[in-house]
Amino acid sequence: MEFQRAAEILSAVKENIGKVIVGRDETVELLLTALCCGGHVLLEDMPGTGKTMLAKSLARSIDGDFRRIQFTPDLLPSDVTGLNYYNQKEAAFVFRAGPVFCNILLADEINRATPRTQSSLLECMEERQVTVDGETRRLEAPFLVIATQNPIETAGTFPLPEAQLDRFFMMLSMGLPTRQEEIAILDRFLKDSPLETLEPVCTRRELLELQELRKSVYVHPVLMGYITDIAQATRTADTAVLGVSPRGSLALLNGVRACAMFHGREYAVPEDVKRLAPAVLSHRVTLQYGSFDRRGGEKLIQGILDAVPVPTERWER
Repeated sequence: MEFQRAAEILSAVKENIGKVIVGRDETVELLLTALCCGGHVLLEDMPGTGKTMLAKSLARSIDGDFRRIQFTPDLLPSDVTGLNYYNQKEAAFVFRAGPVFCNILLADEINRATPRTQSSLLECMEERQVTVDGETRRLEAPFLVIATQNPIETAGTFPLPEAQLDRFFMMLSMGLPTRQEEIAILDRFLKDSPLETLEPVCTRRELLELQELRKSVYVHPVLMGYITDIAQATRTADTAVLGVSPRGSLALLNGVRACAMFHGREYAVPEDVKRLAPAVLSHRVTLQYGSFDRRGGEKLIQGILDAVPVPTERWER
């Protein structure tokens, strides 16, 4: 697949999602960037901003299998991964697959489940597999977890630990619409939901080809040094207790390559780094006054981007 063709496919998926989601082009583009990297996304926003609609629109656009789990305190790990049950007709134990066996998994209000249930997703997210009673089963590619959490409610919730936050490739926010955008939403959903008639514009096979093509995007050694400087700066910042891990640096590197592919380029540029760094790194830093604060993390990363010198080179091979 050529890079121009890749950009056309991603643009078509973005435009298709735009038939349902109003005025969130940047969020959709970042979500597709994460998908091209095989990374997972944490959506933190108020209820009713379109998080579920975004996940469903993405699944329909790529002809993917969609599943949703409503996380609650009484949810068990087996409700996520599946379990072996005794089938009396067959006189044998049979595996019943959980909802995690899909392409797009919406983990709705993930912070309402107990840490034990939250951790059942870790193996799925990292190794793309599920182990039940000692038997390991692979998940079908592509596999993307879109987890949501409500930032305004803390009663009855179990905040995600730093180790689990680090497993998410990006943390995004839908945000509230402007007046004109809200009018457009009302008009669009006046009669029927456009989601019901949304057709696929990309196959799962094409998406896997995009993920492979991303690996061939050229990243200049100087640009890798720029990414490293940003990560190092988070570890020495006065307001940070814990900075970005090497996993975060690798995530930013992969995201930069996908961002370049999104724009039809065979090489990455510093603008790709500056665009993706807040979404990829802000949730990976622990600030002094609390274990996690998205807005504080974004402010820290933006300050580092303003302070670290931007290199100037010819970025092509």
